[in-house]
Amino acid sequence: MFERFTKDARDVVKGAYAYVDGSGGGGRSVEPEHLLLALLDREGSRGSFALVALGLDERRESVREALREARRRAGLTQAETDALAGLGIDVEEIVARVEEAHGVGALAGERKGKGRWSGRVSFGRGAKEVLERSLRVALAQRDRHIGDEHLLLALTLRPGVPAEVLADHGVTYESLVRVLYGSGGEAKAG
Repeated sequence: MFERFTKDARDVVKGAYAYVDGSGGGGRSVEPEHLLLALLDREGSRGSFALVALGLDERRESVREALREARRRAGLTQAETDALAGLGIDVEEIVARVEEAHGVGALAGERKGKGRWSGRVSFGRGAKEVLERSLRVALAQRDRHIGDEHLLLALTLRPGVPAEVLADHGVTYESLVRVLYGSGGEAKAG
């Protein structure tokens, strides 16, 4: 599949690895959040053009902060946090207590003070799903390559923190298709 990736899409994957490997992304595997962070770093690509066209350029730091907050909540979406609150479970209180006992970022899986992990970084299940879905999105759009725009579209289709954060910032699958392909964009590639 990677042979179909454009240079921009490959750069996103490399950027996601960099977030895992040393930029404070936490964890031992590339996850969808890392792919989104790497997409936010891009300039001059179709995906970055779409984000700018949808007004995300000035709000990139807000997206990064929302991703940090979700990681601090152990990866729970705001919808999941709200659902738990409906059951009487205060996620913020749990996070505060865990961080009080184990340090800030304990639920995020951050390994402060534990030395550098020397194992190989791999793709997590969620990131694999995004990569696979990006192929389906490209095929649905009748594109012969997989670009960073297809990765971005795939992130909006997969339920989870990246899709929720993007939607909260006005970036949805439908809005991206309009910007990238005009109003005649194809149906959803699930």
